[in-house]
Amino acid sequence: MTQVATMGTYGVVLESGAVRFERLLPGPIERVWAYLTEGEKRATWFCGGRTEPRTGGKVELFFKHSQITDERPPEEYRKMNDEGSMMGGTVTAWEPPHRLSFNWQGVGEPDSDVEIELAPEGDKVRLVLTHRRLATKARMANVSSGWHLHLGLLEDQLTGARPRGYWSIHPALMAEYEQRQRDLPL
Repeated sequence: MTQVATMGTYGVVLESGAVRFERLLPGPIERVWAYLTEGEKRATWFCGGRTEPRTGGKVELFFKHSQITDERPPEEYRKMNDEGSMMGGTVTAWEPPHRLSFNWQGVGEPDSDVEIELAPEGDKVRLVLTHRRLATKARMANVSSGWHLHLGLLEDQLTGARPRGYWSIHPALMAEYEQRQRDLPL
């Protein structure tokens, strides 16, 4: 088993252009919800930005990876690391603290859809994240490896662990997802 494979459960392809992740995280559910919806908390593991707390509200996705890791990124990601990059979307479901969905309007990419569901399991919380309408195999691999790493960083935040690497792992993990998803019909 590679170092990458030991980092958490891989995303599962549901259908062409859709990947799903499941994680069992420390609760309570309200705390996990806060890390999904409050910009300052979300910025510690994924991206910052405001989320209007209602269906139809705006979602700001401000990516500044220097906030989640002290590792220097590859050249193609330097701007996102140093200056940041704003993306956005629209909330399509707001059901605290169980379900958040939004349309993701990427820069230079077709829109896609993200749904995150939370369910209590004892003192833990099951998170199920599904990302749909990923238009190409390259986008599938990039998004899959990104969510895989970001969800690991969320787990680190919730457990109080030192944040794991991001850029030191990303290229190998993306290559693994490319290999795992190579036969998909997109």
